[in-house]
Amino acid sequence: MNRFAKTTWRLIRTPPAKGAWNMAVDEAILETVLQGISPPALRLYAWTPPCLSLGYAQPFADVNQEQLQSHGWDLVRRPTGGRSILHTDELTYAVIGLQSDPRLSGGVLESYRNLSQALLKALHLLVIPATVKGKRSSNNKNRNGIQKSPIKNPVCFEVPSDYEIVCNGKKLIGSAQARRKEGVLQHGSLPLGGDLTRIIDALHFPDPATRSNAERRLLARATTAEQILGHELAWQTAAAAFEKAFTEVLDLQLENSELTTNELNRTEMLVEEKFTNPDWTLRI
Repeated sequence: MNRFAKTTWRLIRTPPAKGAWNMAVDEAILETVLQGISPPALRLYAWTPPCLSLGYAQPFADVNQEQLQSHGWDLVRRPTGGRSILHTDELTYAVIGLQSDPRLSGGVLESYRNLSQALLKALHLLVIPATVKGKRSSNNKNRNGIQKSPIKNPVCFEVPSDYEIVCNGKKLIGSAQARRKEGVLQHGSLPLGGDLTRIIDALHFPDPATRSNAERRLLARATTAEQILGHELAWQTAAAAFEKAFTEVLDLQLENSELTTNELNRTEMLVEEKFTNPDWTLRI
């Protein structure tokens, strides 16, 4: 028996792009969905060059600007919460829709739980024995209901949050969500391969010992698809699994779609006005 009434979402694949453009696209799609111009969307994408993204409320002081520039990596602030992610060698997904959709309705954790089942199915299709990390005790949340980290650290992939995806006890898919009026934007990352500790180079630590400890914790608490499978996982293969899983688990008809002219124009405006604007990037 289907959990949801069948509905149609757009499926948008975009080529690898700069961080500011990627974040602007997600927001532009959210605006068209809120305006009733476009149906909800599942977007799959990648990043070039590698990009360090900061969470909405993360201090800019976490960034090691000198190292970031020496590597030629981009920097962007996300409209969603959480901590730093170095976007490289990964599949990024974005789900953009309305809170009235039963797949996205209720609180943040309820929608997280629904979407996590599709993410889990995608990994199982890829023969990755992942599981969903359950809801943690409310005693480990702050007064706003946000999970408290036992260790102050700027790295997002170090600690799993409620209903995120883990494998062999290590975090595999990190996700974050933002809500605007009646709209929902959730995006997340599946690291396909590469050295997870590269992000340490892009972040500021008070001393070498703290830096080394952060690197050890990250390797102990996060993983990649390649580490689990023992071989490389192509972006196209992972994307196909995501498409199939979202179709089956969330009872969706996914229709291939390009960004509309309106979305492309709005994206360019958001890149300039927001996502490359120091007033946004340096806001904290």
